[in-house]
Amino acid sequence: MTLKKKLQNIIKSSLPVDIDEENIVIDIPKDKKNGDYSTNVAFLLTKILKSNPMDIANMIKDKLGDEIIEKVEVASPGFINIFLSKKFLLDNINIILKEGKNYGRSTFGKKEKVNIEYVSANPTGTLHIGHGRGAVYGDSLANIMSFAGYDVTREYYINDAGNQMYNLGVSIKERYKEKCGVDFEMPENGYHGKEIIKLAEDLYEMYGDSKLDEEIDFFKKKGLDILLDDIKKDLDKFRVNFDVFTSEQSLYDKGLVDTTLSNLQRSGKCYIAEDALWLRTTDLYDEKDRVLIKGDGNYTYLLPDIAYHTDKLKRGFNHLIDVLGSDHHGYINRLKSSLEILGYDSSKLDIRILQMVRLLRGGEEVKLSKRTGKTITLNELIEEVGVNASRYFFVSKSLDTQMDFDLDLAVKNSNENPIYYIEYANARISSILRNKNVTSMSEYGTIDNEAAYTILNKLLEFEDIVVSAASKGLPHLLANYMYELATLFHSYYAIEKIVTDDEIYTNERLALIKAIKIVMNNAAGMLGLILREEM
Repeated sequence: MTLKKKLQNIIKSSLPVDIDEENIVIDIPKDKKNGDYSTNVAFLLTKILKSNPMDIANMIKDKLGDEIIEKVEVASPGFINIFLSKKFLLDNINIILKEGKNYGRSTFGKKEKVNIEYVSANPTGTLHIGHGRGAVYGDSLANIMSFAGYDVTREYYINDAGNQMYNLGVSIKERYKEKCGVDFEMPENGYHGKEIIKLAEDLYEMYGDSKLDEEIDFFKKKGLDILLDDIKKDLDKFRVNFDVFTSEQSLYDKGLVDTTLSNLQRSGKCYIAEDALWLRTTDLYDEKDRVLIKGDGNYTYLLPDIAYHTDKLKRGFNHLIDVLGSDHHGYINRLKSSLEILGYDSSKLDIRILQMVRLLRGGEEVKLSKRTGKTITLNELIEEVGVNASRYFFVSKSLDTQMDFDLDLAVKNSNENPIYYIEYANARISSILRNKNVTSMSEYGTIDNEAAYTILNKLLEFEDIVVSAASKGLPHLLANYMYELATLFHSYYAIEKIVTDDEIYTNERLALIKAIKIVMNNAAGMLGLILREEM
């Protein structure tokens, strides 16, 4: 049970009337003079009890008692401020040392089956920085939700059907013909990146000119395999992995797309107009109806997407999370409407839209790669600033806000760089703990300054932060938590000597900083960070 949940239960038991504990708001005051935690529950009861908040708050205060609470104060106009017991704070050190990598883990998610689909980049080129932001968000959220007790499946959807893949095959074949020294002509909607030229060169090295008579499908299949393999290598380098790769083509091969089409037609929500088959999504949430089959007989991308999401729901997932680019904002209502037309609960679908990333160097925006003359690739970013900095910077901002990624700051070895500051805290603790035997203490009698108690409060917050980040889909809460914990440690280190000739004094502080290190690394693990032990 999280600390906030414990406090909600304690407060609820002190109330003269029964209310849902979820309505009892627990906040952390900015000013510690106002307690470790505060609640405005008295305001909720004014109408019920027909009394003013101050009188209600004082009534609750008199009944509010528990061994984890040291004192309770009432502040105008009716806030109840709770100060935690120092013993409770100090005893948590031993809990952290005992639970280690499992500290902060919970059963909050109750094994709810969650599918998180992220990246899903078209296998027609190289991953770029936008893909990187989505990858870090999806991977971090999956880790956090798993830690919080959800049953999470990480999924990548391979767009390997449709015109884009045909154009990929044509593009590779034409480049292959060029390499073979025969006439070639790149398609108008073809792919002109250097990776396509390199791919054709690799095919020529393998086969010479023996594949000139092969159909487009041969080149499409080769291109898909090679480019998808490159994407997987880049993601692995970025510490991003998936449980499932689902092929769009497999939906056609299994008949799921045609079955979905038949079900939509039977719904009575389809109609013919302008030689196309339309779906009446405006009957629900959409601003306009959507085409399922174009006038030329080709399916739009919406139809297989509906089939894909119904397949995920049929696989037993209670919650679907899609992480999509900013150009997909209009996609949300059409897909939700389509699912409801088929009889599914569209509230199970949660689409997260990631905003653009702007790279800065020297205060100026960097748009193009020096190597390719195109958008900077994820791999180039990793090579320049490293995996830790890339992941931390991406995950430290809310997904729905545009972000500036300062390349100069990401490589700076100073406290201005947040990931350096965090890693320095971890390395400093590691240096102190090296070759030390740290054991839990039966009591912590020498730790008595406010800086230490502030850290202990922060360590107690950890499980609540994990639950909040998981339930709200906000991994940046954990990134911010790490930075705040590092800041508190650096401040504490500056004012208090850790190792002295006093064995008890030293052991207590070694246990405290080891607890800090455990929590910091538990948070780092969920964000895909591997903190350095030496700097």
